Amino acid sequence: MVIVSIKEAKARFLQLIERACMGEEVIISSGKGRSVRLVPIRTRSSGRRRLGALKGKLVLGRKFFEQLPPEELTSWES
Repeated sequence: MVIVSIKEAKARFLQLIERACMGEEVIISSGKGRSVRLVPIRTRSSGRRRLGALKGKLVLGRKFFEQLPPEELTSWES
C-alpha cells in the first residue's frame, strides 16, 4: 500500500494510476484527515461469461409458470 498527499499525487498521478491498475492499493490523503482510494474500474471484458454457468443451480418450480391471480396481475400492469 502506498499513501501519498494530494500534492504528491498531482505530481505522480500517471504512476499512481499504473500502480493501482497493477493491484496495489493507493491512498491519497489530505491534511484534513480525509482520504480516498484510487482503484481501477472493472470492465465487462475483465471477466468472461460462460454459457451454462448456473446450470443446476437455479430451479423454477411449476408455480412460476402458473398464471397470476387477477388482483396481482392488475398491480403489475399498472
